Amino acid sequence: MATIKEIASIAEVSISTVSRVLNFDETLNVSDATREKILKIADELDYVSAKTKKAKNKKNKDIGIIYWYNYEEELGDPYYLSIRLAAEKKCNENNFNLVKLSEDSSIEDIKNVNGIIAIGKFSLSVVDKLASANDNIVFVDFSPDENRFDSVMADLEKATYEILNYLYGLGHRKIGFIGGKKLEYIDYRDAHLDKRDIKYKEFMESKGIYNHRYIYETERFTFKAGYNLMKEALKSKNNITAFFIGNDTMSVGAYKAISEEGLSIPDDISIIGFNDQPSAKYMIPALTTIRIPSEYLGKAAVDLLLENLNGAREYNKKVVIPTEFKIRESCKRI
Repeated sequence: MATIKEIASIAEVSISTVSRVLNFDETLNVSDATREKILKIADELDYVSAKTKKAKNKKNKDIGIIYWYNYEEELGDPYYLSIRLAAEKKCNENNFNLVKLSEDSSIEDIKNVNGIIAIGKFSLSVVDKLASANDNIVFVDFSPDENRFDSVMADLEKATYEILNYLYGLGHRKIGFIGGKKLEYIDYRDAHLDKRDIKYKEFMESKGIYNHRYIYETERFTFKAGYNLMKEALKSKNNITAFFIGNDTMSVGAYKAISEEGLSIPDDISIIGFNDQPSAKYMIPALTTIRIPSEYLGKAAVDLLLENLNGAREYNKKVVIPTEFKIRESCKRI
């Protein structure tokens, strides 16, 4: 069993820093990269705190957590990292023992936890595997079947309408969308990776300006995806004047692609991102985006699990977290 001293040695930080990170000390001033490094090492070494051991011995309170992104992807997109850390902190506060699950976890491991928090988008096969062995599952940022599972989502449809209405009000009619699409292996009805594409089409059709050639889809919301899709869009010569981009991480890639083409934001192209990650307001120009209080999604997921653990609920819940539109400098009236 790993000790805090061993983790500190591998991470090349002080024992105190490791202790405070593992106990979710909000007053600790440490970078997300260092925090994630410590958590990753602790996870790989199967570290269990004394507090968690005591709680586990007193009563079995194991909560499984499975997430879509790997560690490297989380660091590139702080949205999912924030959700996970908030969920883990809430579990820690309630003396839960966290058990890391994966798509390859055995049915026995899935059965042995009291509940599961699933963060991100999962295939039909993974959803069914989890459901076959555990009936207390909360999906976060994904709602595969509202009749079967609890879920926590941001209000993506309202946020999408706010974005498009804003761009339309600035005079833009050729509005592109770089975002998610339905994975071929997910066949639940309405189990889209991202319902913003549906709202985008509805809005554009309502204004008589929909064009399928303005949509650029991806399954991973990475810097590289944003860069490559913006390159593709610029080469198409569709003269799109504004882009709604699925997250701020892809927006960074899009900024680079636009700059390489000798174009300027917002003079040539207006950009709106999504998530309001910490770097968004420091981009040049500062990125207009939608803020999702991602920490609330993680906390709400644990709250739903607690409801079921403390008294069996006969119905499923879908919790929708409101968003906030952050208008900055990356859009221009035309």
